[in-house]
Amino acid sequence: MSEAYADSTAADGTAHQADRPDEADMLLAPPQPGVLQGADRALLALLSFTERRPEWGVSEMARRHGWDKAVAQRILTTLASRSFLTCDTTTRRYRLGPAVSRLARAGEHSGVLPSLVRPILAGLLRETGESVVLNVPQGAGYRCAAAVDGTGPVRYTAIVGAVMPGHAGASGHAIFAHYPEAELRRLFGATPLQRFNDHTVTDLDALLTRYADVRAQGHSVSHGEYDEAVAAVAAPVFQAGTVAASLTVIGPAHRVTRAADRITELVLAGAEEATAAFGS
Repeated sequence: MSEAYADSTAADGTAHQADRPDEADMLLAPPQPGVLQGADRALLALLSFTERRPEWGVSEMARRHGWDKAVAQRILTTLASRSFLTCDTTTRRYRLGPAVSRLARAGEHSGVLPSLVRPILAGLLRETGESVVLNVPQGAGYRCAAAVDGTGPVRYTAIVGAVMPGHAGASGHAIFAHYPEAELRRLFGATPLQRFNDHTVTDLDALLTRYADVRAQGHSVSHGEYDEAVAAVAAPVFQAGTVAASLTVIGPAHRVTRAADRITELVLAGAEEATAAFGS
């Protein structure tokens, strides 16, 4: 049985979260020995563009990094000349350009993120014996990006590439809890939320309350919200201060529920390791 069919979760769109202190430290830290300063500055400029800060002016970029304004202008102009940035001719503000999307597609097809977490998935499988899945946002659902199957005679087989609705399980809760409310209402408020069984949260305000709890706890646990026979534990994985995926352990409800405390500790540790692997 697919993890997608076993644990309805995840979501997509662009997830927002306040910049983390470690991200700010990274952007302001001096380059390592042997690093080409010009290239390093250009990369720092690119990394400054986030969901919370999609636009920059020259003066703002200069202040952010302590650069001379002329240096910031040359860096942004150079990036724009290679289509990594675009510049609004009226406001003179810069946004990410099409070359970034090209690299993102190449990274997606190369499987770079799944390859980074496969050792983490394998470790969780050894520790829990249950299926372990990396889910990434896609629309108002989640897509299974990588998975390993549990070892028991009754287990849940993940279908890599499967996309499932995002409001009915631990994986989606772990992702959506870090989205801004306005975006959640756009994604889930247009049509009634589908009910899969009596455990499914179908009221948007109740879902928002659930997300507040997930943010406070740092993880999500679901009991049969999509499939009544299934339980799952999930934690968010971040990249550059933004939620990028969720890491989920899923299995038969009686086994996962019985070991939920231990599984939660392992999933949180695995998600922290995955966040470090994804890089800031």
